[in-house]
Amino acid sequence: MQLQLDKKVAMRDAFGETLLQFTKDDPRVYAVDGDLATSTRLDKVAEGNPAKFLQMGIAEQNMLGVASGLATVGLQPWVCTFAAFIVKRSLDQIAVTIAQPKLDVKMIGAYSGLLTGCTGKTHQGLEDIAIMRSLANMVVLAPADAVEVKKVMEFARDYHGPVYIRLARDPLPTLFAEETHTFTPGKGVKLIEGQDVTIISTGTQTGRAVQAANLLRAAGIQAGVLHLPSIKPIDVEAIVEAAERTGAVVATEEHSIYGGLGSAVAEVLVEHKPVPMTRVGVRDLNSESGPNDALLKKYQIAVEDIVRGAKEVLQRKEKENV
Repeated sequence: MQLQLDKKVAMRDAFGETLLQFTKDDPRVYAVDGDLATSTRLDKVAEGNPAKFLQMGIAEQNMLGVASGLATVGLQPWVCTFAAFIVKRSLDQIAVTIAQPKLDVKMIGAYSGLLTGCTGKTHQGLEDIAIMRSLANMVVLAPADAVEVKKVMEFARDYHGPVYIRLARDPLPTLFAEETHTFTPGKGVKLIEGQDVTIISTGTQTGRAVQAANLLRAAGIQAGVLHLPSIKPIDVEAIVEAAERTGAVVATEEHSIYGGLGSAVAEVLVEHKPVPMTRVGVRDLNSESGPNDALLKKYQIAVEDIVRGAKEVLQRKEKENV
């Protein structure tokens, strides 16, 4: 599989445009902003349908409380701010007033991961998957490109209950065709077939996983790529099938290795099909702000780090098979 490198679109642009259309088509849908509309692209709703735009200011806990109130009267609030803010500043409100009663609130963690445009380490969200997937009743999704953002949002609009969607800041290569791509909660997407090792990825890291698989293939290693846009619920069947087919797994994500996709995959494998596995993600470190390529390299989640992880886990597989 080849990425459409000449067709890069930012997730936040797709998000803003899609939500604007939702607010026009569905009387239940409102955009709820934490004073970051120009960054998250909620400004598209503010400009295109101002009656459906609610500005809460820099008061994230109150914002989630307001969202829960809107949901109790039959509305569907779409709350958006940076991932670091919506999850960590508002956790109690999310857990008690939204997740526990299973209210129909859609929470968008923008500027997730490391690559947040040099906003500073306080604005980087590397723990959001771990936190949100631990909450009962919460659906956790991480699309890989702008096309999948729209598909995921369409599901969330039609699903009654709390949903957390993880988005990135910068333009990303296009993986999917809008005409043919579909999203189903709890189902993965097999992007590349492989017999030697499976790379399991989510969100922004899936494009890098595809690049890594192509490099491995050029070196004579048949690496498969399984993309999991749905982290909770997770595709147990696809993970187990990949482990059975290749006998070696690399889980990779633009997130801490603790509690995120890698942990979720490991939980599935230890219960159903233990095989050699490694995790490529941010280690037990506090991140720094900086240029994208430098951050990917420093925190060892660049394409070459996925390649290295695949080769290491293959060595373990070979030793176990001796």
